[in-house]
Amino acid sequence: MKKWMFLLAITSVFLVLTACSEEKADLVVTSFTDELQGPIDKFEKLHDVKVDLQIIPTENYTTTLRPALESGKGAPDVFTGEIVYLKDWLEQDYWENLSADPYNVDSWEDDYMEYVWDLGKDPEDNVRAVSWQTTPGGIYYRRSIAKEVLGTDDPAEVGEMFSTMEGLMEVGEKMKEKNYRLFPDEGSIQPYTNGQDPQPWVNEANELVMTEARLSYFDYAKELRDKQYTALAPAWSPAWYESFVGPISYNVGWDELDDSAEAEDKTEVFAVSLPTWALNSVLKVEAEETAGDWAVTNGPTPYFQGGTWIGMYKDSENKDLAWEFIQMLVHDEEFLTEWVTETTGDVLSYIPVTSKISEGYEEEYLGGQNHYEFFLEEANKIDASTITKYDQQIGDLFGTEVGNYVEGTVTKEEALEEFYNQVKNAFPDIIIPE
Repeated sequence: MKKWMFLLAITSVFLVLTACSEEKADLVVTSFTDELQGPIDKFEKLHDVKVDLQIIPTENYTTTLRPALESGKGAPDVFTGEIVYLKDWLEQDYWENLSADPYNVDSWEDDYMEYVWDLGKDPEDNVRAVSWQTTPGGIYYRRSIAKEVLGTDDPAEVGEMFSTMEGLMEVGEKMKEKNYRLFPDEGSIQPYTNGQDPQPWVNEANELVMTEARLSYFDYAKELRDKQYTALAPAWSPAWYESFVGPISYNVGWDELDDSAEAEDKTEVFAVSLPTWALNSVLKVEAEETAGDWAVTNGPTPYFQGGTWIGMYKDSENKDLAWEFIQMLVHDEEFLTEWVTETTGDVLSYIPVTSKISEGYEEEYLGGQNHYEFFLEEANKIDASTITKYDQQIGDLFGTEVGNYVEGTVTKEEALEEFYNQVKNAFPDIIIPE
């Protein structure tokens, strides 16, 4: 029954896509969010055209759009892709080759963050998709708590304390002594264990790569749990969001919050690991009460999370107009300056605009900190060569097994064995370590 309803839902969305493509739109753009609506409104006025923005929910995006791209029936002229499946789609030849005539975007390369530009290339080194964003991560922390416990709220000084995994644990102990918690949950450290020895999850020999740094996630996560350095508030849970504005009950998990809990049973969270986009889409939205009390700094290693790339469907019948839209969105200095000003803090991958915006910038929400300057430095440290099409799924599988180990339901050896089994089931061709 569930399978039948799923197929019906997919068919319905596909029919909607096909119907929309038959309307009198000059250009069809498909994405998984409505963030392109503003740029589309401007583009329609500039060119006196009609653009049809089709939004497919993230959870259905690939399964719905892929058949249209492969068959050409109901395919959009322009579509976006997330980092989660970007590598796979670049290998499938869905997007037009933008390195070729008449686009010749290779001449743009110096205008973009290196890792962002490189991730839009296919295996033959042709640019197929470009992103207007850069999404390096950092550790956002509460200034008032930093002053009380660490004696300083200066991002450089706090970042020095956070520069090693051992340093994070030392800060965690200091926080616990004052009834604070370093992070909402153990997942906050996963990016830093991966970054200690950057390697692809799957190498060129199609082997799963398990480094000592990756394996250390088991031990660091267990240390955080056993020493009670986290609030046990899972990412995206009600308690996780609430931890940004005040005390929460310890170990609520995914349950609804209990406002009647006694004060002595509550704790307050100091910091959280999040990327650039979280400033506008998470913190400013969910934590207005603590505006001005935040800052952002580095963790033990650089990382990035998320990102949206855009390109033109290779068989589009409206390539000239599609190209005009892509150019405006990712390479028009006037438009991008206006857009970044309106989004009050979004970090662009287009260096000419981001560099100008960052000069003397002060972000009120972050206590006047110039977060552009920080994130630009972090972005320059990211190496795209370790990114593979397997990262999201394998990373999730690994995180699940680390969580099982931390919960005490399995030993480390059992968790690792189950992780290997899960990878083998998902990707039979990948060679698992013996």
